[in-house]
Amino acid sequence: MKAWARIAVMALVSATVLFPGLAAAQNFPTKPIRMIVPYAPGGNVDISARIVGPALSELLGQTVIVDNRPGGGGNVGAGLVAKGTPDGYTLLVGSSGPLSVNPIVFKDTPYDSVKDFAPVSMVQVVPLVLTVSPKFAVGLVKELIDRAKSQPGKITIASAGTGTTNHFAIELFSSMTGAKLLHIPYKGSGPALGELLGGQVNTMIDQLTSSMGFIKDGRLKVIAVTAAKRVAALPDVPTLAESGVPGYEASTYLGILAPAGTPRDIVMKLNAALRKVIDMPGVRERFRGLGADPGASTPEQFGKVIREELNKWRNLARTANLKFD
Repeated sequence: MKAWARIAVMALVSATVLFPGLAAAQNFPTKPIRMIVPYAPGGNVDISARIVGPALSELLGQTVIVDNRPGGGGNVGAGLVAKGTPDGYTLLVGSSGPLSVNPIVFKDTPYDSVKDFAPVSMVQVVPLVLTVSPKFAVGLVKELIDRAKSQPGKITIASAGTGTTNHFAIELFSSMTGAKLLHIPYKGSGPALGELLGGQVNTMIDQLTSSMGFIKDGRLKVIAVTAAKRVAALPDVPTLAESGVPGYEASTYLGILAPAGTPRDIVMKLNAALRKVIDMPGVRERFRGLGADPGASTPEQFGKVIREELNKWRNLARTANLKFD
């Protein structure tokens, strides 16, 4: 063997010994990847995972399995990934609930959402919408605020449950407007929407993905979106900031994470693949059809979103004196 070839082989062997993650990343993936969805099938997180999964599988050349592990408001599935082997083969389809709300709501969350995960990339942002019952004669945000102030505690507002992102969005609305609404928590968006449609509650803040069908067919009246800017799916609906609540913003995010300690090269290989997936016209079209705003990010940008949202809702819980059982 020539001297230069011998040196190259020795260098490669040395790199493999000193940096085993480098060799792992070069070959990754060599077996199926499991994406943990910490909720039951059928919701936004599950639907999103099943949009991303097949395209990611095609790019990486390995099967991507969507594994639903519901329980504890997302804590069970998120905890499973936090304790998983940091090799890139077990991923979390993480959202605002488990990552930026549950650590505030639950006393014993089985993970640290900042320290126990390696963010890979954002996938989408889902705005919330402020809707009113067809039987409730309010068409503008200002009208709702004025009525709530004149009848404190009389106007009812539904959410998908105490301690959910929807609930926190309601409390943020109340704290920024002084409107004292009566919060009615339900066990999920489905039951809450049923009561709203029937007129048992006056209004609701919910993910656009859950409410979109009822908005499109005219059964629900939407008076504002909670995002920082108008959403493409509802271009004529103003934001809350445009409707007299300057600075208001509340959305839910969704992204992919690996266990902390996953080699950087593997994280970046997954990030590059996810960026390609999110840029696919078919994927973007399906997300926008759900009312979501698709968009990839760097791992650092995703981590910043998690931390900022966690601090935002923690401060709100403290100032609004929110208590959770």
